[in-house]
Amino acid sequence: MKLLLDIHVFLWWMGDHQSPTAKAASAIKDGKNAVYVNAVTAWEISIKKALGKLKLLMN
Repeated sequence: MKLLLDIHVFLWWMGDHQSPTAKAASAIKDGKNAVYVNAVTAWEISIKKALGKLKLLMN
């Protein structure tokens, strides 16, 4: 199965927070599935960060 994550699910996945649903977590973690993130997600993240609506911890 091919999965395309929106910004909310991508941020949840990267932040290791509680899953929106057990089914979503299972599908993303399943190595048989291809997980994609839309290129627009990077743009959305940069806008939210610039507006102060998103705080990111970077190493």
